[in-house]
Amino acid sequence: MAEEVRAEMVSTVLTVEVAVGDKVAVDQTLILLESMKMEIPVIAEVGGEVTALEVRPGQVLQQGDLIAVIS
Repeated sequence: MAEEVRAEMVSTVLTVEVAVGDKVAVDQTLILLESMKMEIPVIAEVGGEVTALEVRPGQVLQQGDLIAVIS
């Protein structure tokens, strides 16, 4: 079953810590966001393989935008 990771708020992507094909564990940081001068890590809620990655550094995200898919 695939788990979609979505942006919780308007933010800018600072760094991408994973790539498509990477295995991730629960609580692993996927990307680092910046919003209102605060750094916010996006954490994997499930373990598995990153099958899609829809962001790049510098990209501005809106609430609900797809960040990644973990299968």
